[in-house]
Amino acid sequence: MTVAAVTSLNGQAVREKMLESLEQGQGRQQETIQQQDIAQQHNAAQQDITTATLKSAARLFGEKNDLTTVIMIIPLGSQVKVLGSDSTYYHVEFEENQGYILKRQATIDNTPAVEKTVSETETPVRETQRVQQTPVNRFTYLENKYGTNVAVKLNSGKIWKGMSAAMVMDSWGSPQKINRTVNGNTMKEEWIYKKTWLYFQENTLVEWGPLRK
Repeated sequence: MTVAAVTSLNGQAVREKMLESLEQGQGRQQETIQQQDIAQQHNAAQQDITTATLKSAARLFGEKNDLTTVIMIIPLGSQVKVLGSDSTYYHVEFEENQGYILKRQATIDNTPAVEKTVSETETPVRETQRVQQTPVNRFTYLENKYGTNVAVKLNSGKIWKGMSAAMVMDSWGSPQKINRTVNGNTMKEEWIYKKTWLYFQENTLVEWGPLRK
């Protein structure tokens, strides 16, 4: 083989190595850009999360135009994720339940919350359930939720005017029956227990009395 041929082969080999190096460099650059894009999208998703804190216990409605579709009662001080809003309602998510609450019952938080992982959110729920199911821990649960003075009353099964529906639940448990009347945005409820009826207006206990036989 001639010297010119050898030189030509060496030159070709050098060019191939240069091209290969450039391609690898571009591949790494594209991978870095993709990782940065993913991180930015994740951060943006976290920043877009808006939360609100409840000023009073609130009913979570399945349909905002049908106030009889109560999913659950969200306790005072709970934090909910706000998915949308209109002039009257917030569309929210709480403990994997989505629905609507009245805007006057919550305040938008100033700092957006970072969405928690499943493992972070499940543990407190399980702990709360264990506390509620264990009689010896009942007072501790009530004290952490309402303070010592209110916890003493609830733990002894007392009720009083001005209590929220959640407080009555914690004192007496769930009623046997609920009769609900809706007039516009106003809701009135009659809770029936074994020997007593309780009357609520806008989630507040206003009157009660013995059941007539």
